[in-house]
Amino acid sequence: LSLSPHTGAIAMSTAAARPQVTVFRAFDGPRATPTKKSVPLPSVFVAPIRTDIVHFVDTNMRKNSRQAYAVSEKAGHQHSAESWGTGRAVARIPRVSGGGTIRAGQGAFGNMCRKGRMFAPTKIWRRWHRKINLNQKRYAVTSALAASAAPPLVLARGHRISRIPEVPLVLDKQAESIRKTKQAVAVLKRLHAFSDVKRVDS
Repeated sequence: LSLSPHTGAIAMSTAAARPQVTVFRAFDGPRATPTKKSVPLPSVFVAPIRTDIVHFVDTNMRKNSRQAYAVSEKAGHQHSAESWGTGRAVARIPRVSGGGTIRAGQGAFGNMCRKGRMFAPTKIWRRWHRKINLNQKRYAVTSALAASAAPPLVLARGHRISRIPEVPLVLDKQAESIRKTKQAVAVLKRLHAFSDVKRVDS
């Protein structure tokens, strides 16, 4: 794997791009045994890995699940306050009216005042959601699939794949007959992939 200085994409060398993938038996024997058959590696697994596009699409898609929030429109403006105007050698900020209490004459409404409103109160009509180009979303999915076929990147994510026979790991059609959880666990243990399941169990 090499990082392109121009696009930031992780390019896979021709030597690392395997044209064929071994097919392993799901149920035969106590350990993973390969069949005599191999299948062509789909071209999506050797596509350029554009981490910048994946990050951009993921960030903007998560914005589409945000819930609008705002402060109350009345917050900080529930005083009977009016400016004293000029000529009294004090600031023109509105001041609480009345008397007989320490609150009278104190500044109000402004964001610099005690019990005043915030600066630029938030509104619910902010542009919360983002439109994303369809081609960018497709490119992000392609890059994510290609990254899943690169063992260094998969290991960097914390997955325990050091003992599995191959990445990506392809099983024969017998795996489609699994109906019970204990059958799936047995297959994963046979392929030495169950340790990655136990990693998220705790």
